[in-house]
Amino acid sequence: MKYLKKGLIVALMVVGLVLSIGSEGAFQSKGLQFGSAGKSVQLAYVNWDTEIASTNVIAKVLEDEGYSVEMVPLDNAVMWQSIAQGESDAMVAAWLPVTHEAQLAEYGDQMEDLGPNLEGAKTGLVVPDYMDVDSITDLTDQAGQQLTGIEPGAGIMNSSETAIETYSNLSSWNLQASSTGAMTTALKQAYQKEEDIIVTGWSPHWMFASFDLKYLEDPESVFGEGETINTMVRDGFEQEDPEAYAIMDKFHWTVDDMEAVMLDIAEGTEPADAARKWVDDNQDKVKKWVE
Repeated sequence: MKYLKKGLIVALMVVGLVLSIGSEGAFQSKGLQFGSAGKSVQLAYVNWDTEIASTNVIAKVLEDEGYSVEMVPLDNAVMWQSIAQGESDAMVAAWLPVTHEAQLAEYGDQMEDLGPNLEGAKTGLVVPDYMDVDSITDLTDQAGQQLTGIEPGAGIMNSSETAIETYSNLSSWNLQASSTGAMTTALKQAYQKEEDIIVTGWSPHWMFASFDLKYLEDPESVFGEGETINTMVRDGFEQEDPEAYAIMDKFHWTVDDMEAVMLDIAEGTEPADAARKWVDDNQDKVKKWVE
């Protein structure tokens, strides 16, 4: 009986070893490191140039630490909702305090704010430097009294509508909704011909590296004094994955860092490749995030 028990134990150990090897092969076939089962993070982001850059960069960092990362592009409000409801783990795309003021008020108490991952962000009305205007109050009939905007519902579009209501000289102006891509295309075409154009702009953005642009002064502070881009995570994320939480919490870079990635993407580099290049070239900063 004693020998039968020993034989049974040995047999079970062999079966366990075979299953273990099979599991390792299964993980490797999916491109994951053995032992990384369950190490996955879902990042939500809004499809803006800034957030495409930042989300791809933090995704590469997490992947280098053994995580399987899913990046999910969503409409602005849905992005916030997905974190609040725990459908996504994190985002690095909260523009505060002005651009996402409404979303923060609705969903902010249902998630954790890890603070700024970028400081010095700004939004406002932007014109080419060759235009002879310096303030929103200087606008009269330039560009056919049209502000060229981006996607409807974006925070900067709401601020621009408020600007039209606030500044009496804009009372007859029109805010033209389009898309981020259409806005930058219109800017490029007007810039090449030195024509008037006023766009809803923000920085960081690659267009400031490509064109000589300036923000119009905003004496009524409709667009605020400046913004930060914050990292938000779902409730319970720290307890469930303290390693990923710590990386997200330490993620912090500069306007120049983000614009370098954005410019590469604008010039034709795939977002994942541009992010990989930045991560490889900036290991000194990345090591501080993953320590």
